[in-house]
Amino acid sequence: MAVGGPAAESGGLDHHHARNRAVDRLRREASREDRHAQAALLHARDEPEQEGPVHDDRLRLIFTCCHPALSTGAQVALTLRLLGGRLVRAKGKIRAAGVPYRAPDRLRVAVSVQCVIMARFRMYPSARQEQVMLAHCAHARYVWNLAVEQHSHWNPGRQPGPGFAEQCRQLTEARVDNEWLRQGNVDVQQQALKDFAQARARMFGSGFGAPTWRKKYRHEGFRAIGTDRVPALNLDGTPVLNRKGKQVMSRSVVVHKLNKNWAQVKVPGCGWVRFRLTRSRLPDAKTFRVTYRNGQWHVAFAVIPDPINAPGNGRMVGIDRGVTITAQLSDGRSLNCPQLSSKERAKLRKYEHRAARAPKGSDTKRAEYAKVAAIKAREANRRKDWCEKTSTMLAKSFDTIRFEKLNIRNMTRSARGTVEQPGRNVRQKAGLNRSILAQGWGLLRQRTEHKAPGRVHEVPAPYTSLRCSDCGWIDKNSRKSQAEFVCDACGFTCNADLNASYNVAAGQDNTRCPLLVRVGAGGTTPRVGSKSVREPQLSLW
Repeated sequence: MAVGGPAAESGGLDHHHARNRAVDRLRREASREDRHAQAALLHARDEPEQEGPVHDDRLRLIFTCCHPALSTGAQVALTLRLLGGRLVRAKGKIRAAGVPYRAPDRLRVAVSVQCVIMARFRMYPSARQEQVMLAHCAHARYVWNLAVEQHSHWNPGRQPGPGFAEQCRQLTEARVDNEWLRQGNVDVQQQALKDFAQARARMFGSGFGAPTWRKKYRHEGFRAIGTDRVPALNLDGTPVLNRKGKQVMSRSVVVHKLNKNWAQVKVPGCGWVRFRLTRSRLPDAKTFRVTYRNGQWHVAFAVIPDPINAPGNGRMVGIDRGVTITAQLSDGRSLNCPQLSSKERAKLRKYEHRAARAPKGSDTKRAEYAKVAAIKAREANRRKDWCEKTSTMLAKSFDTIRFEKLNIRNMTRSARGTVEQPGRNVRQKAGLNRSILAQGWGLLRQRTEHKAPGRVHEVPAPYTSLRCSDCGWIDKNSRKSQAEFVCDACGFTCNADLNASYNVAAGQDNTRCPLLVRVGAGGTTPRVGSKSVREPQLSLW
């Protein structure tokens, strides 16, 4: 037994391995046809037709991995590991929530890419209504700051912080103990918590960071939900039904039109409050926001604006933005953003000097700063109005609109430097920053994109002011002054801003844009003669 034992054990082990290999071979043979069919699909020349507007399976993966039924951790994990393996918990949540593995239909894709803007109107409340709305602002600010303090003391190593539902439950308990909080409107306070929850969810992607404290006299406002109940409808107009087959009712803001210029909205605790109607139709929204700034009340409704259709004339325009001329169009027109008049600037300096010399914390200082804020608010309103009218004109007049790509945040960065390396010409750079921000470059570009989606292009800004729009020669000496451009190569003379708008209209590849009027536009003159400053080159046009 001592001699034959190892041989017997070895023979039994070989028999065990042979049996396993036979079983594996039978399994491979059984699935051979299925694997061949899958390989044939992978190497097929004709791709199968896909329904809907999405023709890429990667977009279907995005819609599945970013579904709101999953938590943020599950979304990230499923996105990273969906192609390389399976995540049991995330897929179990998808299965339990009944999320279909498909992209939205064409109507949902079209609606999801639309922008949502706030339609703002000037409110004129009575004295009693103003006191009630100021109390709403105080309650909303107090609840918001409580939520900020609660999350600031929360240890990241513990469980996740309380969400919107848990904070609403805590708010109910706080209203029982706090009489001042109990006197306020519960919908206004819950909407403040909902705003905080949305700000926390978007603090990494929005660019604003974590929610911070709200201060009195600076962040005065609240959001209210509509009191009217209307049937909820899908995007295609069909009614929304619950699991029992009953109609789902949604909230709607109650707005009544009084006449051509006035309307009224129902504010919780205030009744009907009038506002100036500056649009052709009444806003249709579920919630609205009331703000108080510089002694003025405004109400804002979140609406989806209708895009402006292209005129279909094939025209293209290039826009060069500057300080002396706010927007120089390639068709020869110069557009300037309205600024404060000389009398308003004198009043602004007078009020600032009085406020600087007034005692700290006095009523005089507060009153003078209020006058300064009123003048600056008037300037901001003029700038917004100009941007709205100009963007509408551009969307209605041109099929393609090209802006130069500017990084306004870096352009308006302070030159102060640090203590070790202090900056130079700090006061001059600060004045230039104020002049740039007063032109409304970013707002003009943003509102034009909202009104003409898909028709606004950006052109790289380098050398647009130094390149000759006639021959393509780039030389910094061609820019004689702020307004004069004389090409050193071909002698082409033109306004410097107009020449830059020509280059912006030509685009990145510097191709001639259609229907571009060049003769006599903006004081241009043809070339007077070529100079032999470079080797012969092919024509860029």
